[in-house]
Amino acid sequence: MSFSQLGLSDKVQAAVAAAGYTVPTPIQEQAIPHILAHRDVLGIAQTGTGKTAAFTLPMLTRLEKGRARARMPRTLILEPTRELAAQVEESFAKYGINHKLTVALLIGGVSFDDQDAKLTRGVDVLIATPGRLLDHFERGRLLLSGIEILVIDEADRMLDMGFIPDIERICKLTPFTRQTLFFSATMPPEIARLTGTFLSNPARVEVSKPATTATNVTQLLVASAPEPEKKREILRRLIRDAEGLKNGIIFCNRKTEVAKLHRSLVKDGISAIALHGDMDQRSRTNALESFRNGEITLLVASDVAARGLDIPEVSHIFNFDVPHHAEDYVHRIGRTGRAGRSGATFTLVAPTDKKSVTAIERLIGRTIPWAGNPTEQSFEKSSEQASRSRKVTHHSRPRSHPGARPHLVQKRSRPDQAGLLVPYNLEPKPEAKAQDDTAHLPAFLLRPVPQKAS
Repeated sequence: MSFSQLGLSDKVQAAVAAAGYTVPTPIQEQAIPHILAHRDVLGIAQTGTGKTAAFTLPMLTRLEKGRARARMPRTLILEPTRELAAQVEESFAKYGINHKLTVALLIGGVSFDDQDAKLTRGVDVLIATPGRLLDHFERGRLLLSGIEILVIDEADRMLDMGFIPDIERICKLTPFTRQTLFFSATMPPEIARLTGTFLSNPARVEVSKPATTATNVTQLLVASAPEPEKKREILRRLIRDAEGLKNGIIFCNRKTEVAKLHRSLVKDGISAIALHGDMDQRSRTNALESFRNGEITLLVASDVAARGLDIPEVSHIFNFDVPHHAEDYVHRIGRTGRAGRSGATFTLVAPTDKKSVTAIERLIGRTIPWAGNPTEQSFEKSSEQASRSRKVTHHSRPRSHPGARPHLVQKRSRPDQAGLLVPYNLEPKPEAKAQDDTAHLPAFLLRPVPQKAS
């Protein structure tokens, strides 16, 4: 099937052809006809399947009729992160080249006044993160009563980031006659409840099993010690030994670890740049641009970069940390192997990560092989050693006797002349004093009794 058979307008088809696309992806082929028919759509697809164009192209066709009014956008697209919102704006710029539409971006890190000026002129397509959208609404600078199409993208990521209450509120602020397009890579119970509440008889479009991984991506686990400095050493070896490394993304669980790892790689002469949520919007945009343009080889990122970023030629993914949520593993490795290309992923696994790896393998329905093929027995042994080490450390504090109370036990010690450890503030015991028979008496009975004058 070609794009000409999907019912798109001539202007949109011309823009698609100019972009070099001739055959729609499965989700585009299935979703676009339903969207053009004004039906609600529930789309389930792994990242990198062309989901953004699946709703962008039919929306452009629908928006060729009508015009926007001041502060009343015609369509609304909700994204969990600034990067995804900016990426959708780029899609409208690319495919809407033959249209005279106004597109506005409401994200954090940008002046309210500039965004308000666009809303005042009238907006056909409003792309926003939930928090900034509600900020404009509460200031009285935005009305949602004219929304014709509402798109909720990366819904499961919205759930992870705590945006579901905001999404529910926004849905209630839009007209019940709106068309709702709902996209998610996974379908946890909370997301299923949301679709049942705000979608009306939706057409379900599922192009792959939930939380599956691409077959053209090689996945390997790499045994690692838990200490960060040892993990960094293993990562540097993997980077240097990687075959066909064009560029890659290194994922960490914490923003602080992103900064530390970035500094370590740069110090070793490795081309790398950091991306995490504490960076301002300008720095984040510059980091992504330098990575996209090939100026930087490695992007060290937190999970803010795991969802939907359109960087089509990423050759390698390195999971410096095993993700806390199994679904995040799917989205991380989905950054490579896009558009039919091959990719490779390496996940550093410490003995304490075994439960997380098991959850990932259960979710994706396959066993991930080990690099170097370590045996399960050796992995169990490493885990037991780590557990034993923690127990020894926990009980290594000195105790005066088995029943000693913790807050009375001396925690600091020093070697004495014989090399034995003694507490710093433990003074030699004074010689025993003669037993005092009055020691048990209350103080007031020991006061001297005044003698009466004779």
